[in-house]
Amino acid sequence: MPTLEERVAYLEGQVSEHTNTMLDIRESVRQLERRMEARFDVVDRRFEGMDDKISRQFTWVVGIQVTTLVAILGALLARP
Repeated sequence: MPTLEERVAYLEGQVSEHTNTMLDIRESVRQLERRMEARFDVVDRRFEGMDDKISRQFTWVVGIQVTTLVAILGALLARP
């Protein structure tokens, strides 16, 4: 049967291994967070680009509608 000191030494070794494993897991999670943050930044930039494009297209659509309205009103008012 192992002595008390041997059992304590074994437990200390186990705790030390668990501590190292937890530190490795923490570092892995931090790396994952950094990678995800970088990807979210890329996605945010893409959405901003799409927002600008949609705003420009909306301006064109409104311009065409106003032009059409003016042309129709002009045609109606020009009728004898």
